[in-house]
Amino acid sequence: MNKSAPSLRVLLTGASGMVGEGVLLECLRDERVREVVVLGRRTCGHQHPKLREILHPDFYDLAPVAAQLTGFDACYFCLGASSVGMNEVDYTKVTHTLTLHVAETLAARNPGLTFCYISGAGTDSSEKGRQMWARVKGRTENDLRKLFGPRGVAFRPGFIKPFPEQMHILSLYKWMGWLYLAFRTLAPSTAGTVGEIARAMLRVTTDGAPKPVLEVTDIRALAA
Repeated sequence: MNKSAPSLRVLLTGASGMVGEGVLLECLRDERVREVVVLGRRTCGHQHPKLREILHPDFYDLAPVAAQLTGFDACYFCLGASSVGMNEVDYTKVTHTLTLHVAETLAARNPGLTFCYISGAGTDSSEKGRQMWARVKGRTENDLRKLFGPRGVAFRPGFIKPFPEQMHILSLYKWMGWLYLAFRTLAPSTAGTVGEIARAMLRVTTDGAPKPVLEVTDIRALAA
């Protein structure tokens, strides 16, 4: 890679959420990134010379925007939904079905694409555990790996510290941000920052991933 000029083109989903917005801000600051294209249902609320948005209401049908989804080095898939109040069929649709549709669309148009998927600590790779969300996430991770091989990488963050300038921060984190210091001090394998997630994604894009599933300690090591 030519390090003298920005070269990476990144497609990002979930930029109106806490993790996605943090990854966006870090990518815009990183000198390796030439362009960040946000694929979203609504605007992310940010403006930057490196930033372009593709607004599309239906992620289950990307045909109308498919021509714009080419020429990318990586997809940072930060779109997700809480399983609270959802049954397994509905959660599977918004977590597995949607993710795989986006991934398959991108894989067909971007040979060599690195796909970084925000999963979650405690995800069940066996797909047989008691926790519904963990099984669905595990199935999603496994199917992405089948699609992309070693370039399909699952990130399993724990408690996340956002950037203070973010607009899209979960209320829980606004009121309980002090917990980050406690987690980082007493249980460092359970807490990290959104900046570390983004830097680890960029590292995986340029250098590859040491393993298909990255836990908090792996993410922090790659980001260092």
